[in-house]
Amino acid sequence: MRLIELFRTSGFRLAVAFLLVFGAAASALFLFVDWQMQSFLDQRSDEWLTREMQSLQSLPANEIVSRLSARSRDLTTTERPFSLFDQSGKLVAGVPLAFPERPIFDTPFDFADRSAAKKDHYRGLLHRRADGSSILIAQSLHEQREFRERLENATLFASLTTAILGLAGAIAVGFGAVRRLDAMSDAAAQIMKGDLKQRLPTGRAGGDIDRLAKVVNEMLDEIERLMQEVKGVCDNIAHDMRTPLTRLLGSLERARRRATNIDEYHGYIDEALDEIRGIHKTFGALLRISEVEDGLRRSGFIDIDLKAVASDAVEFFEPAADEAGIILSYQSSTDEPAIISGDPNLIFEAIANLIDNAIKFTPKGGLALVKVEGDGHHVSVTVEDTGIGIRSEDADAVLRRFYRAEKSRHTPGNGLGLSLVSAIARLHGMHLEITSPKIGTRIRLVTAPAASIAGQRAGKSYSLRM
Repeated sequence: MRLIELFRTSGFRLAVAFLLVFGAAASALFLFVDWQMQSFLDQRSDEWLTREMQSLQSLPANEIVSRLSARSRDLTTTERPFSLFDQSGKLVAGVPLAFPERPIFDTPFDFADRSAAKKDHYRGLLHRRADGSSILIAQSLHEQREFRERLENATLFASLTTAILGLAGAIAVGFGAVRRLDAMSDAAAQIMKGDLKQRLPTGRAGGDIDRLAKVVNEMLDEIERLMQEVKGVCDNIAHDMRTPLTRLLGSLERARRRATNIDEYHGYIDEALDEIRGIHKTFGALLRISEVEDGLRRSGFIDIDLKAVASDAVEFFEPAADEAGIILSYQSSTDEPAIISGDPNLIFEAIANLIDNAIKFTPKGGLALVKVEGDGHHVSVTVEDTGIGIRSEDADAVLRRFYRAEKSRHTPGNGLGLSLVSAIARLHGMHLEITSPKIGTRIRLVTAPAASIAGQRAGKSYSLRM
């Protein structure tokens, strides 16, 4: 089974495919080199044969016999023999070679000499003289054949070595991939059993599998976060809904048992209705967060002016700030429109939640500032107040649904405002930053670098006016 898994791995198949491609390319190269080498050697032999024949063919017969007889006594001439045959093909002078069985005149050709005990191969040039005799000049092909044989053996050995090393490398790569897949399968099995803390192992090489594992791990991080939120929401709903439901039950019980007239009865019913409205508002906020996190509204994004939306939000909350004794102001670091792509109503709702929190948690006489900034790469909106502040250790926790810091437990609310702001920020690709200055809280929504100040995005600008 392990061997079958090895053959099925993409790494093994890719390595074998490259090995086959390399083998085919090397074979083609060897054939080309062999063909070129043989052509070059034949050409050099033909040039020598033609040159020697030209020096002999014009000589008289007796001088040719004299030269060939003298040359045949030199034992070193066996590699390049010269022979003279009569009209019947009988040797007259020179090195004793058999007359070629299939003679070709005045054109170089290959032939085998069968006169010796061992058949030798030659490349020769045969010329017929006017008297009917024939001159044969030849060059032995023994060295060429031995060289080609050694080259072929060396090539075969190199090919086998390459094939063995290539297969060994493919097996090593394949087994490495199998081990990686086994580790990932084990981690995935643990995750399926409910251990959401498990993550797929990643290596240092940063290959395709590592890239895929990182994406899956990021997905698992998000799933774990959502599961924790679901668990937290369930726990918090059970905890936070118990109090209003208890008060609702109490109001109805009192209406039934204690009401002695219609006015008392109406009073108890009004208390019950207030509790029901609070519960309805809480579930409405939860549904609103789910709608935003679903991301369906992204298709309706348009270009909006963040400055105009923030200004509208400040104008909308000015009466509430005056009533609470809070000084609410607005600033902008640029005279140009701050254009981003988004849903104007959701952006307004996010800024409105931040301003509402600033007013709610700032004591009378305090300050609340809404500021829009832009530097050509980022656009941001900041809401800063001089209220009770958020501790640094609570900066992440306050984004969870129903979370209430210790300082704000007695302040009206359901703990869903910043959760909604966080969901809207994620939908728009914005970062939510919570910092604590010396006094109060500073919450900043900043866009990704793709957003820019006006003029860099051509499109419709939208301003929400209340």
